[in-house]
Amino acid sequence: MAERVRRLASERAVVIFGMSNCCMCHVVKTLEMGVSWTVHELDKDPRGKDVERALAGMVGRSPPVPAVFIGGALVGPTEKVMALHLGGQLVPLLRQAGALWL
Repeated sequence: MAERVRRLASERAVVIFGMSNCCMCHVVKTLEMGVSWTVHELDKDPRGKDVERALAGMVGRSPPVPAVFIGGALVGPTEKVMALHLGGQLVPLLRQAGALWL
């Protein structure tokens, strides 16, 4: 299942794994910045529990969502994304992944 997560995470420049009813997932999804991303809502996926377990191993915590991947690489949960944003490192990372062109 970890291979499936890696494959899904590599399909777009920015991929978010979340839950439709998760407030922290909503926070990450609303941090737009002009980026088009793919969201995989695990509670709506028939194999979501398996993906969630694989993500927990990758992220190192449970629940593992939101789990944000940029350029196919795991960035982390909300606090990591926000720390990158506040530190001025998120935009360069998004540009490097081809998610931003400005």
